[in-house]
Amino acid sequence: MLHTWSQTLTFHPHLHCIVTGGGLDTARDRWIAARPGFLVPVRALSRVFRGKLLEGFDHALAEHTAGIGSSLGRRLLQQAAAKNWVVYSKAPMAGPAQVLRYLGRYTHRIAIGNERLVALQDGRVTFRYRDRRRGNKKKLLTLQAPDFVRRFLMHVLPRGFVRVRHFGLQANGCRTKALTQARTLLGSPTVPAPHTTPRESWQDLLRRLTGRDPNRCPYCEHGTLHVVVTTRPRPHIRDP
Repeated sequence: MLHTWSQTLTFHPHLHCIVTGGGLDTARDRWIAARPGFLVPVRALSRVFRGKLLEGFDHALAEHTAGIGSSLGRRLLQQAAAKNWVVYSKAPMAGPAQVLRYLGRYTHRIAIGNERLVALQDGRVTFRYRDRRRGNKKKLLTLQAPDFVRRFLMHVLPRGFVRVRHFGLQANGCRTKALTQARTLLGSPTVPAPHTTPRESWQDLLRRLTGRDPNRCPYCEHGTLHVVVTTRPRPHIRDP
């Protein structure tokens, strides 16, 4: 999963990857487990990951699909290849469910949640963040509104760009069959049907976030608004 922001909304692109501790063999009739306490050598993974990603960019430049000029792209590739890339790998401290809950907060929202917004006053936005360098201490940051909007929009992906991708057991083409086979070989219980909750209406969302009732009359503040008729926009007719 692509994650482009820091706690203060600065540009900090990185990837979160959930990796199984093993996998199916080529015949898909046996589960090969990773050694206890070990998955891959992190230093080697860092170099291989850098090489594979730069190779992909190099191919995109050759095919003119990178969306950037060739000379600039080559220069950026050289700069990136000269750097040491950070790859951090560890087992989930509180178990897989905690990891999924953590990443699930970032799959369908961008950069910051409403609960972190503190105030909008005098053209400035104040929000909470955790200072990672000081033991995750909670602090407040105040930015001019245009700067806050600029930081937020840095993390809005271009149209058609995919934030979350799946491979291996979770690949779209074989997910159901592969996961069923893996659970059978591991003796894992069948996953229960997902629990679905009713989607929150925009009226309830507005009430929860602002405390305002959109159905309350804005003039007398006592009456209740009712829909009398709904009109549809007329189709636009171009001039001949």
